[in-house]
Amino acid sequence: EQKHLFACVQLHSTSPGPGVSERSTGARLCSCSSSVSSVRLQLCSFYKFGIKCQFRQKSKARTNTWCSPQMFIDNEWRTSSRGRTFPTFNPATGVKICDVQEADKEDVDQAVAAARAAQQRGSPWRGMDSSSRGRLLHRLADLLERDRLLLATLETLDTGKPFLQSFFVDLEGSIKTLRYYAGWADKIHGKSMPIDESFMCITKHEPVGVCGAIIPWNFPLLMFMWKIAPALSCGNTVVIKPAEQTPLTALHVGSLIKEAEFPPGVVNIVPGFGSTAGAAIASHKDIDKVAFTGSTEVGQLITEAAAKSNLKRVTLELGGKNPCIVFADCDLQMAVEEIQKGAFYNQGQCCTAASRVFVEETIYEEFVHRSIENAKKIVIGDPLDPQTSHGPQIDRQQFDKIMDLIESGKKEGARLEYGGRAVGEKSLFIQPTIFSSVKDHMRIASEEIFGPVQCIFSFKSQKEAIERANNSQYGLVSAVFTASMDRALSVSAALETGTVWINCYNALHTQTPFGGYKMSGNGRELGEYALAEYSEVKTVTIKLSETI
Repeated sequence: EQKHLFACVQLHSTSPGPGVSERSTGARLCSCSSSVSSVRLQLCSFYKFGIKCQFRQKSKARTNTWCSPQMFIDNEWRTSSRGRTFPTFNPATGVKICDVQEADKEDVDQAVAAARAAQQRGSPWRGMDSSSRGRLLHRLADLLERDRLLLATLETLDTGKPFLQSFFVDLEGSIKTLRYYAGWADKIHGKSMPIDESFMCITKHEPVGVCGAIIPWNFPLLMFMWKIAPALSCGNTVVIKPAEQTPLTALHVGSLIKEAEFPPGVVNIVPGFGSTAGAAIASHKDIDKVAFTGSTEVGQLITEAAAKSNLKRVTLELGGKNPCIVFADCDLQMAVEEIQKGAFYNQGQCCTAASRVFVEETIYEEFVHRSIENAKKIVIGDPLDPQTSHGPQIDRQQFDKIMDLIESGKKEGARLEYGGRAVGEKSLFIQPTIFSSVKDHMRIASEEIFGPVQCIFSFKSQKEAIERANNSQYGLVSAVFTASMDRALSVSAALETGTVWINCYNALHTQTPFGGYKMSGNGRELGEYALAEYSEVKTVTIKLSETI
């Protein structure tokens, strides 16, 4: 069974990568080596962090092999129509975790057919009471709670993010998202509108139909839930493609969807590559809407494919080059800490990364100094060690891109204040990096880095700071740090971003909408606003046969 496969993780592959020190904290999954023929998964050493659950599983599978996780279509596990698989690796070690069945166009066609059948009138899903849809979402959330430790471990093995972040952020956010939209399922109401007394007019909210979703590798499970939870709450069916680098938690959720007793075809999971499975979703004529989180360049391709196929709806959450404006009257230490959480969280692999920091010149030197000292506290190491706060980049391609941009910053005249180097000769770990004396024309000031690089600029006036902050093709998030609420509100009104945080950073909540201006995308995820992305409004006008 699929659940059995996920218990057979290559636990010997969880040791740190080359050049990363190994600390003995008792947090290792196991002490097995590649020569041991049995696998034992044991996590029980996180009590002081509030994790009071244990998961133990034994298997006779060899540590250097894994059965291939399969595609989840129509509540069944299926192999690739072309017999292809692709590997997924632990970025902390470079060791292969397993091979995954690779979806192609034919597999996407099968998934769409299953989703369309589940969406037809008279089907169990389409005829289900809306409160029952909510109960299914709550049941899925219950199963995530039950498997929280296993899912957090899989997320860390697959992405390299620190385990405590997987457990307390990704899993917590995923569960909250499911429960939030479970509550909305029976509260999506239409309206009645007064018109001529000879007519009655009402509106109804109906599902869009079959929704395609393409999710990124930086928050695999959380983005999975951001897509399916509002879609299912509104009564849609879903075909979802996880990123090829990080498919494992999505596939485990497939087993939970079946266990929760969702009808067949409601959720279909097709792991594969963007150029094949992703392109098939974007261009499929029987998909009514596609939601994508990823790069701006790929978002443009998806929009083009959607328009040329059947003009399907598109929701895009794309890149960012996010500005922070720090005024001299702010709580300086708090600003330093909040901004670095934004800059270095998840190794800087966030669309919301705080990569451009504009600091008022009277406090500029002190801000730089405190930022350096704060960065020194970041612990690089084994992502399964509870002391670790900084893991590896996702893969070699991303690693090389970041290092190239760091080198460009040095060559173009920015001052490297801290970090800027790889940790270990062959690993994917990069030190948190701080540049000062950054100019707006530099590559590190304009290109999305998607890595642990913080660029600090100085400014003289509020007007200058706003103009430079807005001088970007992106408009996802921004932040303002000041003791003056009048200033904070006036600056937030002038900033061209979908979200503005005041005296905080990365303050994302399930109840609040999230999305960007300009080339950071369109549409909104989360909150009540996301429901509009997954529903059609139908106007029904009735001619009354009698008048008073």
